[in-house]
Amino acid sequence: MARRRPGAGEAGTRGARRKAEGSEQAGGAFQEVWQWVRRIPRGRVMTYGQISELLGRTLSPAAVGWAMNGCPDNVPWQRVVNAKGGCSTDTTGKLPGGLQQAMLEDEGVEFGADGTLDLERYRYRPRTTRSQPRSGPGKSRRRGTSREC
Repeated sequence: MARRRPGAGEAGTRGARRKAEGSEQAGGAFQEVWQWVRRIPRGRVMTYGQISELLGRTLSPAAVGWAMNGCPDNVPWQRVVNAKGGCSTDTTGKLPGGLQQAMLEDEGVEFGADGTLDLERYRYRPRTTRSQPRSGPGKSRRRGTSREC
């Protein structure tokens, strides 16, 4: 059995990688990430940091990326971009270069010559500012202003 570093939670990148490897069985925070991503309409995007904020920072933006790396087929992964409006999937080597951009362009998203999209134009801003798990009645939801990610 692999030893875990004391205090290392599943919210970190290392824990997120382990969760992504078994994505169909992944629970908790990863399921919440995927629920948020499923809400993003065609032609709109959210950033890794924005999703992290919606989750109350229970996952770092990097851990959100790991959640997306192992997401189920019914999650529109292409709609999550980096804080600059770029496609981070091109750097993973796991997907053909330009695939995410092409998929977003098919949805009507336009990219500049530098390979980034205009976040002011295409960012999806859900009405709620914090995640409220569907299966957690009785859990309170903190309200507050969310900074842009």
